[in-house]
Amino acid sequence: MSKIKTFFMFEGQAEEAIHFYVSLFANSAVISMSKYGQDRPEAEGLVEKALFTLDGHLYMAIDSPISHAFSFTPSISLFVTCDSEEEIQHLWKHLSAGGKQMMPLDNYGFSPKFGWTADKFGVSWQLNLEAG
Repeated sequence: MSKIKTFFMFEGQAEEAIHFYVSLFANSAVISMSKYGQDRPEAEGLVEKALFTLDGHLYMAIDSPISHAFSFTPSISLFVTCDSEEEIQHLWKHLSAGGKQMMPLDNYGFSPKFGWTADKFGVSWQLNLEAG
């Protein structure tokens, strides 16, 4: 197992986000998920620690029991190289729904089709169609 993992900190939406992401990418799965129980001061049912894969890459997530004055920022994003028009359209439709489109899908000169969006959880995604 890799010593370095991308880490997501949510505030009550970790489980929903993880299942959403895993449903969108092939070769993805929830490896483990532990939740806070009744015996803890944190809200019962929040994700204490989760490991999951997206297209074979390992990620980690939690639900912070403490509200923070910060969240995700577009300066760090997940860059997805898409193999087909169908794939980029499918991912764009789902990842941009309820989120914020920063660069709508278009040809920006460096790629036949590229888009940058933050999803409904605030996580930033860059989708790029490989020139073919």
